[in-house]
Amino acid sequence: MEAQAQGLLETEPLQGTDEDAVASADFSSMLSEEEKEELKAELVQLEDEITTLRQVLSAKERHLVEIKQKLGMNLMNELKQNFSKSWHDMQTTTAYKKTHETLSHAGQKATTAFSNVGTAISKKFGDMRRK
Repeated sequence: MEAQAQGLLETEPLQGTDEDAVASADFSSMLSEEEKEELKAELVQLEDEITTLRQVLSAKERHLVEIKQKLGMNLMNELKQNFSKSWHDMQTTTAYKKTHETLSHAGQKATTAFSNVGTAISKKFGDMRRK
């Protein structure tokens, strides 16, 4: 019997269509009046708790804004701080360091090459003037 019962149990979580079917099912006929009253009382209590939590959250958000204003923090300052932190975090990554190192080395090589080209051109012009 247990093997048959186990075969009836699904191990997968409910999908959207399953949730809709469960939500539209009428279980009230399966409940006694006492159970219905208990569930209604629990429902009212949960709704009251949710309302209270929303009010507490709202009060905390207002308090947060007040503290930020007192500290001189505004959206622009926060954006600057976030950008600075992100920039710093990026600069400390290995990929950034390697790229910076490579580009720095390439820049030095390019500077040397341009300097050599400039010197060669100057020398050619000097030679042309002398002729």
